[in-house]
Amino acid sequence: MLSFLPHPIICSISFFLYIFNTIFWLIPIVVFSIFKALIPLNICQKMMSHAADLMASNWVSTNTLIQNLFTRTKFNVIGLEKLSMNEWYLVLSNHQSWVDIVVLQRLLHNKIPFLKFFLKKELIYVPLLGLAWWALDFPFMKRYSQSFLKKNPHLKGKDIETTRKACAIFKHKPVSIMNFLEGTRFSIDKHQQQASPFEYLLKPKAGGVAFILDAMGEHLTKIINVTIHYPKNVPTFFDFISNKVDEINVTIDVLTIDKSLIGDYFNDSQFKQSFQEEINKIWADKNTALSDYHERYQKID
Repeated sequence: MLSFLPHPIICSISFFLYIFNTIFWLIPIVVFSIFKALIPLNICQKMMSHAADLMASNWVSTNTLIQNLFTRTKFNVIGLEKLSMNEWYLVLSNHQSWVDIVVLQRLLHNKIPFLKFFLKKELIYVPLLGLAWWALDFPFMKRYSQSFLKKNPHLKGKDIETTRKACAIFKHKPVSIMNFLEGTRFSIDKHQQQASPFEYLLKPKAGGVAFILDAMGEHLTKIINVTIHYPKNVPTFFDFISNKVDEINVTIDVLTIDKSLIGDYFNDSQFKQSFQEEINKIWADKNTALSDYHERYQKID
């Protein structure tokens, strides 16, 4: 609607509105988290979690409203009709820019349960945000390094056991867990340093996904494999909110999680090898999808 304004003005107004929107919805989430912490009754905690989820959902909806008001980015999306609010999902995506998170939140909002990330247990102590993440039922994980376990062998398996207990809340509550398999944003330099076999992707880090599936395997039923393609240069967040991104392509595939994907990745070498092969297949398919997009737009140019 206001996309005719100059890019610097759109960027300034949009950025201010994003900040205001975040603070506006963060305040009630923190309030609900305090009530949730102080009143240990199960029914109260469920009510506070539901209220916090609603506030977070409103935050995403308002962000989308801001985008629609100031930008004219066209989203070409395949596969949204396969999604449901009543499923337990593990969402995997390639990662090129902070815009990826905005794209995922916008397109998957109200199509699947609210996106959550696995967080290190120590992050619960971050002022305000730690309380907010806890109120929103973000799963906190405890991971011991291999060197630590060698010195403390009696703690072997305790990290996954602790994380499983933390995830028990999702037994009766649909959830979507987000994971960027590459672990970092794609760049040519990182691609060359890794000698990645995938032309448009970094090597996938299977260990983190294996940990999530081991901890939540009984609660997660499907994988959402999201492929994001930017036809021109990969945009920054400020490019996006400045109305400089004309088009974004997104392909969504839904895969079933079977028992072969759940096991002890860190201690069972046979399972580790088979799991890596399955992840590499998913990544090979994603690379093919990106290759098809690149070829299509090269012909157009």
